Amino acid sequence: MTEFEKQLHSKSTFKKEKKLPSTNEVPLQNTRAPQKSIFDDLTNTSLDGNTYWQDFKIYVGRIRQFTKHDWIIYSLWVGMMLGLFFSLATFVSVGRFNDSGLPFFTWNIPIGALIFTTAIAIDTIGHRTIYREELRKGESLVHGVTIFCGVTSIMFLCFAKDYPETFRYPALSLLILSFFYSAIDEALHWVRYFKHKSDRIEMWSHFGIFLGHSIMSLSWWFWFDQGYLGVEETFDLLKM
Repeated sequence: MTEFEKQLHSKSTFKKEKKLPSTNEVPLQNTRAPQKSIFDDLTNTSLDGNTYWQDFKIYVGRIRQFTKHDWIIYSLWVGMMLGLFFSLATFVSVGRFNDSGLPFFTWNIPIGALIFTTAIAIDTIGHRTIYREELRKGESLVHGVTIFCGVTSIMFLCFAKDYPETFRYPALSLLILSFFYSAIDEALHWVRYFKHKSDRIEMWSHFGIFLGHSIMSLSWWFWFDQGYLGVEETFDLLKM
């Protein structure tokens, strides 16, 4: 056998001995657990069979994730709104129950403030926990502008009692802008909801915020536009 024939023979033998993959073998799979998203436990749909009450308990239960800083911000924000509600409720109650001349529709102001405050207390839990990072993408800025317009519009309505010509249109402008930016905020929330980065409890709480703010602010504006009927008489009662 020549040298060339020996080389051919050794190559053919090697090919026969080479092990071919068995058809019964199962290829190795990646057993690494998929990375869990912070939104995996969202209750944003009813497809999982949860009731609204179950979703509500999950949402509010996230308050246990609060840090010390979160509790400070939450207490200041909700506490300020509770202070507004109780002061309005006290003023209107004193005036109405003592026939000071306060119109019946002024009850809408503390009622709107109560709806507003309750919704904020719920909504802020999600904002300080699971949705914190999403809000930093732009919604927190919209929140800041909306809050600024809402707070200053009410302040200017108070100033307008003694200086109506000066503060009427600044108050009206800020009131309109507060609704405008609230609408932008709502649109951003619905975009997140459709992307499964929000849930129905947050969406309903935003509805409550919008509703309460509208009832309170529009009733307050109408009260001012009517000349703040019964205000002086109620102040006199409070001084007694």
